[in-house]
Amino acid sequence: MNPAGNKVVVFVSELRKSLRALGVGGIVVTVAIFFLTPDLLRIVQNHLAEKLYFFSVAGPFLAHVKMAVFAALYVMMPWMMAVLWRALGKPFGVEGGQLFFFVLFTSLLFYVGTLFCYFVTLPLGINFLLGYGSEQLRPVISVSRFVNFVTLFILAFGAIFELPAFMVFLARVGVCPRSFFEKNRRYAILVIAIVSALLTPADIMTMLLMGVPLYLLYESGIVILRLMRIK
Repeated sequence: MNPAGNKVVVFVSELRKSLRALGVGGIVVTVAIFFLTPDLLRIVQNHLAEKLYFFSVAGPFLAHVKMAVFAALYVMMPWMMAVLWRALGKPFGVEGGQLFFFVLFTSLLFYVGTLFCYFVTLPLGINFLLGYGSEQLRPVISVSRFVNFVTLFILAFGAIFELPAFMVFLARVGVCPRSFFEKNRRYAILVIAIVSALLTPADIMTMLLMGVPLYLLYESGIVILRLMRIK
């Protein structure tokens, strides 16, 4: 087996060691948070929408389940990052203080991204989309689709904000040197545009609200690499 294949095997093997504990923890946290979802949904609704409706008997219950799963993922993100980085670091010899740095850095970036989305991107995007309403065309928002839209959008923003940390890791282990990121900005812009189109409702406003921060994060990753003198 080639070196790349060996690294993949080590990564998967290390990842599997923690998946069971992570799964059990996820179930326990989801069940615990489920009883708090009425308050969570009310807070989010008051921040982003006026009225929500449901069009099936199970609609409200499923919306609360989805909210509980999202909240569990949100709370458990540092643990999930620790599992991921321990598995990623194993085949590349990244451990100790460096491993702690990546776990801390990605967790902080994730929460910064979600907060930016919740307080800036989502209100602007929703107001823009609902701005097409009128007296003849009034919005009737399903609670299920509202929860899907909000939670997936917030998680997506949290994920993309982790880009600089993964750029540092790839350069640190020699997979993608700093010059690779510096020379491929045009392709990065293309990929960012595609990702923004896939993760948003595909209107120009929300695409820009995701694409512009993502490109700034890409550039900040290059700046961090220069400051850390990683080639």
